[in-house]
Amino acid sequence: CAPAPEISVDVTNTGKMDGDEVVQLYIRDCFSTYTRPVKELKDFARISLKAGETKTVRFTITPDKLSTLDKNLKPIVEPGDFVVMVGASSQDKDLLKQTFTVE
Repeated sequence: CAPAPEISVDVTNTGKMDGDEVVQLYIRDCFSTYTRPVKELKDFARISLKAGETKTVRFTITPDKLSTLDKNLKPIVEPGDFVVMVGASSQDKDLLKQTFTVE
C-alpha cells in the first residue's frame, strides 16, 4: 500500500502577542453519485504560536476522510477529483485550495 497523502501548511503569527489558531481541513468531492456537502470539515488542529513564530501543520488524507455512504449505507470512496481546503475558517477568502484525483 502507498502511504496516505499528506497536506501541510505554514501558519505564521504576524501579530505582536502570542496566540492560538485553529487550522481547519475541508474536503469537497467535485462529482459524486450521492449528494454531499460543498465543504465537509474533516480535521482540525489547534496550535499555539508566539509572536512572529511560524509552524507547519500537517494533515493526513486517509480514505475515511474521502468516503461517503452508498445506497446500502456502506462506506465507499468514489474515484474522481477532490478539492482539499485549509484555513482558519470555512469562508472561501480564507482557504488555500488544491485539487487531487483518486483513481
